[in-house]
Amino acid sequence: MKTYLIPSLLVCYLALFTQTVVAEDKRVMVKLPQMMQEHMLSNMRAHLEAINSILASINADELDKAATIAEQELGMSALEKHSAKHMAQFYPEGMQQAGSAMHHAASQFARIVEEGDPANSYKALQNITNTCVGCHKAYRVH
Repeated sequence: MKTYLIPSLLVCYLALFTQTVVAEDKRVMVKLPQMMQEHMLSNMRAHLEAINSILASINADELDKAATIAEQELGMSALEKHSAKHMAQFYPEGMQQAGSAMHHAASQFARIVEEGDPANSYKALQNITNTCVGCHKAYRVH
């Protein structure tokens, strides 16, 4: 019986006198109909794939290809493809602004990367990812 007493007391002590600190998620919860949420998440995964393809194209010195991917998959030309206008009406204003900024940044990147300067290209690409990071820091859907 003594062999069970000490572990039992230790478990009770830990349960009563320790606190588990869990960081509270303070991002704004965006509630969407399930189908729209799945569509939005699918779009975001496609955006990540596009950014990955852009990086691969820059690394292969295929700057025209990087520009085409940016404009067609992320830029202002991609708005209809991703149903952006329809989706945006369900987003808070700040989330709409972040999405719009990302699409504008992608179109700007497409123009800059065609100039052939890798340093400026990476800076312009970071403008795209900065909008993604800012939105994901401010909003959540789950």
